Amino acid sequence: MQTIVKRRGDAPDGFFEVETAGLAWLAAAHAARIAGVRGVGADWIELERIDEVRPDRAAAAAFGSALARTHAAGAEAFGAPPDGWDGSLFIGRREMPAAAAPTWGAFYARDRVMPFLPIAVDAGNVTAAEAEVVRRAASLVASGAFDDDEPPARIHGDLWNGNVLWSADGVVLIDPAAHGGHRETDLAMLQLFGCPFLAEILEAYDRAAPLRDGWRDRVPLHQLHPLAVHAAGHGRGYGVALAEAADAVLALA
Repeated sequence: MQTIVKRRGDAPDGFFEVETAGLAWLAAAHAARIAGVRGVGADWIELERIDEVRPDRAAAAAFGSALARTHAAGAEAFGAPPDGWDGSLFIGRREMPAAAAPTWGAFYARDRVMPFLPIAVDAGNVTAAEAEVVRRAASLVASGAFDDDEPPARIHGDLWNGNVLWSADGVVLIDPAAHGGHRETDLAMLQLFGCPFLAEILEAYDRAAPLRDGWRDRVPLHQLHPLAVHAAGHGRGYGVALAEAADAVLALA
């Protein structure tokens, strides 16, 4: 089997090891196909090479159903890292907390939105007025306004189009920021950055594991995290989008 090696000379402690742990944890659900790890070191990881093909509707539907089953495999708690991992998590090159919380809203606001807001402000990508809107939205989320009876899901955590590879055997996922979260967060990230045959993915997911009423209205809520991450390092446009999502969250109350 052909492989590919990713290297990062300045990798922080645990950077590739937690990627390995996340891939193994997702694969243990025996649902969505996950890229296999062939070796790992402090500054490198070797993965199976995925030969990509043109996306199609059948593969999209199969992926939607498989993703639902992956989420259903569950997690120990909201914010919990992959089994056997006790260090930090990373999304892209940015570090994130890995700490369990009793409720989703408390975890999401504290560990997935607010850590990136000061960075975005310092970078000049979020204005002071916009930051206040984001803080108000985060406070609302932390209050439990959007908590429900959904158990912690086993989510990929960085499910944008670039981490969804289409092979002859179906979709393969790479580069997770895996943790215990809300299943709607993965779906919202797919919608933020687009994905081939997205409608088919979402329809198949909903058939396999019906989503709660109003889930489409909550998409901006679950996009606060990826938008905050991108506002921290990818330009002013993401800061504007983050503030707009925060406004939409406040409007849901």
